[in-house]
Amino acid sequence: MQFLYKYSKKYGKQFWTAVFFVTMEAFCDLLQPTIMARVIDVGVAGRRMDTVFEMGGLMLLVTAAGAVAAAGRNIISSQVSQRIGAELRSDLYQTIQGMPFSVLDKLDKASLVTRLTNDVTQVQAFVNSLMRISLKAPLLCIGGLIMAVSLNARLAVVLAVIVPVIILLIGMNMKIGFPLFFRVQTALDQVNGVMREYLSGVRVVKAFNRFADEQKKFAQANDRLQADTVTAMRVMAVFGPGVILTLNLGVIAVLWLGGLGVGSGQIQVGQVVAFINYMMQILYSLMIISLVFNLFVRARASADRIGEVLLRDGGPAEAVRAAAAGLASGGQVEFYDVGFSYEKDGEPVLRNIDLSCKSGEMMGIVGSTGAGKSTLVKLIPRFYDPDSGSVKINGQDIKTVAPQHLRDKIAIVPQNTVLFTGTVLDNIRWGKKTADFAEITAAAQIAEAHGFIMELADGYQTRLGQNGVNLSGGQKQRIAIARALLRIPEILVLDDCTSAVDAATEAKIKQSIRQYADGCTRIIIAQRITAVMDADIIAVLDKGRIVGRGTHSELLAACSIYRELWESQLGMEVKRHG
Repeated sequence: MQFLYKYSKKYGKQFWTAVFFVTMEAFCDLLQPTIMARVIDVGVAGRRMDTVFEMGGLMLLVTAAGAVAAAGRNIISSQVSQRIGAELRSDLYQTIQGMPFSVLDKLDKASLVTRLTNDVTQVQAFVNSLMRISLKAPLLCIGGLIMAVSLNARLAVVLAVIVPVIILLIGMNMKIGFPLFFRVQTALDQVNGVMREYLSGVRVVKAFNRFADEQKKFAQANDRLQADTVTAMRVMAVFGPGVILTLNLGVIAVLWLGGLGVGSGQIQVGQVVAFINYMMQILYSLMIISLVFNLFVRARASADRIGEVLLRDGGPAEAVRAAAAGLASGGQVEFYDVGFSYEKDGEPVLRNIDLSCKSGEMMGIVGSTGAGKSTLVKLIPRFYDPDSGSVKINGQDIKTVAPQHLRDKIAIVPQNTVLFTGTVLDNIRWGKKTADFAEITAAAQIAEAHGFIMELADGYQTRLGQNGVNLSGGQKQRIAIARALLRIPEILVLDDCTSAVDAATEAKIKQSIRQYADGCTRIIIAQRITAVMDADIIAVLDKGRIVGRGTHSELLAACSIYRELWESQLGMEVKRHG
């Protein structure tokens, strides 16, 4: 929980102000039984109404002072806990944003959502309770013990027996409860994960009529959450009544001993009443401490899970992965003996890649599924860093360039199109925040998207559902292309981004991009060789290695794998006429 030190230091003044108010409130609560004892033993027993009114007025003043202190404590604790919760969520979100893909790939997305929401809420609730009741409880307990002992040492023997028993119960509760609540949070992750997976693949589920399977998966995760929660709450339920039983036994013992003392004339009635009040304050404070420990157990489990993200050692964050910021203009891209694997000591995805594309050239990358084409271009914007070798742009190793400056020069249209909730205009403007409407429509026309956009109900102001659910695959791809072109990049990466459009539209897009992006380096990954056959250079990948490079005609003559791809796509007739 060391990441919480930052917040404790920042809000230290407010914390100590809350401590002052809590101390004042506890002091007022501790005074009241003593004042009441005086009212009974002096005012009532002696029939002195002046003492009754005097002590009664004093009790009202003390109560009012305690109420003011309680209000101040509540206001401060609410403000501080809400601010800590908001800042913790913000810091956690920024940490997730700054994580390299090599770390993000190892973290479950549903678990990250749970940590960002439920776990932060648990920590926030504990901070609030810490400043409101957690500080007051030990003050009442210690102060009540001192006042009770000073009031009557004979009755205080009862406290010497029951207080250690209650402390033992609280300690056992904490030791047993912590791992149980950690399991509850993990089970909640699984429920969120199943739900997220279903929502992302709902069309596939419906298409294959697999509702029963999904219901079974959710039921299993839900049942586990229920079972773990019941187990944890059962432990809490056992210790809670145990504490209450111990408290009630103590009250009975005090009443019995006090009754004997009053009967023998050794103890006054007011002392018995005051002692019971002090005892109830002590027992109340112990109950509060038990409750706080329950909250602490949950918050500790949540804080550990948050710390796994905030303090995760998975490589330097995006913001600090490079010292330099500058990058010379131009778009020359070079790979020198590059090797890469997604897992440490895992099977290499790329092996000994040597490849070069001059500034302004068009390079095509082809190969069978799983050859490593998409992985290769992910190294250019430093989504991942190579395990061996280097990637250079304009002769400069990109590891010496801050990612944000590097990516300002690059535009990518990913293989899986991602659109965001908002208007069509907003989605295209992602490429350039300051773009005006004329620039946006120009980019859309080049991407062959302007026509269908104008046919939508509200044109460019048409709102898109989650991930563009109300658009076809080809329409989403064309909006993504327009978004990339709007940036006017020096390096444009198109990762099989026209797979959902027809051949005629693909040809128009290619021609428009060639004219629009003249001087821009274009790296195009394609399944269809027709999409790259006019490229300046074509690289052929197979099992993570480059097995051929050259122009279309050169590869047909010299590379058997390329020739097989060409023949499988266009058939022997194309071969005979080619």
